Amino acid sequence: MENQEQQDRSKTLITDPKQIDAAEGKAKVIEWEDFEHELARLWSLTSALKEANEKKQSLQEKLQSFIQVKTESLNQLNELEEMRERLEARKLVIGNMSMRCKLATEDAKKREEMLSTEVRSLLVAGTSLSVARKRLQESNRLLTEERGYIKLQNVQRKLRARQQYMISQVSLLYPVKILVGPAQEQELESYPSSSRLGNYSVSKPINQGSLTILGLHLTMLPFTKMSFFTDKKEVQRSATALGYVAHGVSLIASYLQVPLRYPVHLGGSRSYINDYAPSAEPTSSDLSWNTALSVNVKPVEFPLFLEGQDTTKAAYAVFLLNKDIEQLLNFVSGKSLGPRHVLENLKELLRTVQSSEYIDT
Repeated sequence: MENQEQQDRSKTLITDPKQIDAAEGKAKVIEWEDFEHELARLWSLTSALKEANEKKQSLQEKLQSFIQVKTESLNQLNELEEMRERLEARKLVIGNMSMRCKLATEDAKKREEMLSTEVRSLLVAGTSLSVARKRLQESNRLLTEERGYIKLQNVQRKLRARQQYMISQVSLLYPVKILVGPAQEQELESYPSSSRLGNYSVSKPINQGSLTILGLHLTMLPFTKMSFFTDKKEVQRSATALGYVAHGVSLIASYLQVPLRYPVHLGGSRSYINDYAPSAEPTSSDLSWNTALSVNVKPVEFPLFLEGQDTTKAAYAVFLLNKDIEQLLNFVSGKSLGPRHVLENLKELLRTVQSSEYIDT
């Protein structure tokens, strides 16, 4: 039986193509006694080869699994890198937001401090306003009573009496008197009838007498008819008289607490008067001007003397001085005698303030 199996194996071995090829390439004669040993060796080699193939297959599977794990690990690393970049970007955004939040907090603290200061100021102002309101209510209550109104009238009378006394001192300092004599002076003979301050008719000459201020005549004829033959002393006397008038008007306005529309720059016989009005009327295209522009307009000075000056500007300066006197006359409820009667209006102003009716008004 064993011999039969060995024969079958030998036949199988002999009929195997690989063995046939190997036999053809290199024939090896095996003795029958060594055949069994050789067969066992081949069988062990076959088993080892099979085990090696199985190990190779197992290693391939493990290597494939490792490659797959490695690929997944790389993908995860890429994802982690992207997540890290996004995290860094978010950290930067959060840092910027925290900085802005810090600045906003500091600004809020400053605003809170300012607001608290303003609130304290408002509280103090509210307290002061409340006190002032109580005082006002008390004053109104006192004024509604008969004695309170009488007290107010007495205070007003004292104030007017004080003003009357101070202005009487101005009258003594610069007396305006009528001088009757053969040589008769007259006020400003002519002035341009068309003026941006109004239209006025030509004044009539004074026939009964000539007014003087501190003994000086105010001759206005040189202001309109200046020539080479004009008396220089007469021009100087007129400038001095205008300086007296300007000083007197300035004192009266300060005593009456009336801001002059045309302020006077005192300088004796070299005095000036300021005009804050624009030099030209605004056109239709200038109607959108801001009111602040008119406030910032620089004043234009006009001389109250003729020496070295334009006669038109000097005459206009006298006109503006007379407008100041008319303003004071309107304040004390007096009547103006016209735009060209400087000394007459000044005398009327002094007379109105020194009258008994002024105290009782």
